[in-house]
Amino acid sequence: MKDLLEKLSNMRGISGFEYRINGEIAELFKPYCDEVSIDTLGNVIAVKRCGKENAKKVLIEAHIDEIGLLVSGIEENGFISFVNVGGVDPRTLPSAEVVIHGKKDIKGVIGAKPPHLQSAGEESKSAKLCDMVIDTGLSAREVEENISIGDSITLPQSFGELLGSKYSGKSIDDRAGVAVLAEVLKSLKKFNIDVDVYAVSAVREEVGGYGAMTASYAINPDIAVAIDVCHGVTPDNSYSAYELGCGCVVTCGPNIHPKIFERLMETAKKYNIKTEIDVDGGNTGTDAWVMQVVRSGIPTGLLSIPLKYMHTSVETADLSDIKATADLLTFFIQGLDDEMEDWLCL
Repeated sequence: MKDLLEKLSNMRGISGFEYRINGEIAELFKPYCDEVSIDTLGNVIAVKRCGKENAKKVLIEAHIDEIGLLVSGIEENGFISFVNVGGVDPRTLPSAEVVIHGKKDIKGVIGAKPPHLQSAGEESKSAKLCDMVIDTGLSAREVEENISIGDSITLPQSFGELLGSKYSGKSIDDRAGVAVLAEVLKSLKKFNIDVDVYAVSAVREEVGGYGAMTASYAINPDIAVAIDVCHGVTPDNSYSAYELGCGCVVTCGPNIHPKIFERLMETAKKYNIKTEIDVDGGNTGTDAWVMQVVRSGIPTGLLSIPLKYMHTSVETADLSDIKATADLLTFFIQGLDDEMEDWLCL
C-alpha cells in the first residue's frame, strides 16, 4: 500500500489535465479487474464482474485530479504569471518550487519580495496571486520557446515518510482514495461476490465534480460510495476534524442514503474495523454530492480518510486509515446481493 500511495502521490495531473496520468492509473488497475477503459472526459473505469446475469451494479469512486496552477502570461523579462486551478491557498505559494509542464518539464520557483524591501504594513499582508510570478532562470526567449500560455503547473513536493505509519506528499487528496479503489479490487479477488463493481477514478473533482457526474450517469449504478479525505486534527483546528489513526470516517446526513450509512456501520462493527462518524448537514464537498442526484437519484455513501494540511504540498495521512477504509469497503461489497432494494427501502 505504501508503494502504491507513493506512486500515485508523485503523479502530476491537475484538474483538466488528467490525461497526463489516467493511462498510468488504468495500467495499475488492470491486474485486479475484468476490463478497464478511459471515457471521453478522462475518467478511468475499472470493472470487476461477478459473472451473474443482470447483476446489480455498485460504483465506488475516488478522484485523480489535484489542485494546481496554469500559465496565464509571460512577461518581457521572462517571469511567468499564473492563475489557480481548484482551491489553492495563496499563502502557501511564496518560495514554493513548481514544475511547469510545457514542451518539456521546467522547474521554477515562486518568488516573494524579501522582508528588507517591504514597505510598512506589507509584512502583515498575504501576497495575492496577481502579485506573484514564477522564475525559471531562463531568458524571455527561452521561456517563450518552451512554455505557452495555458500550460499546467504542479508542485514538486516528493513523497516522504514520517514517524509511525504516517506519510506526506502532494495530492494525497485524493490519490489515497484511488489507492483504496485498487486495494478493494485486489481484495475482492479472494471472494465470490454477487454484484458487478465499477471502480471509477474520476476527473475534475476539484473544479466541480464533473467526472463523477458523467461516469455515474453512464454507469447508472444501483448504489454508489465515494472515497475522499476529511480534515485531520492539527494544533490550529480540531473542529470537524479527526485524529490520524482513528480509522475510516463514515459520513451521515442529507447527502448520504441512511440505509447505506447503517450498513457501513454494521459492517465495521462485524469486522472490528475502526471508524468515526462525520455528521454533515449539507453539501459534503465531495463527489458524493453530485452522484446522489444523477438520473433519478443514486443511493450514495461516503467514506473519508483523515488528512492534515489539505491542499498543500505536504498533505499528511496515516496508512492505517487508508487500510481501514479499504477493508470496510471490501467487506461492505462482499456482503451485497441482488436483494438490494429490500434493505435500501426507507
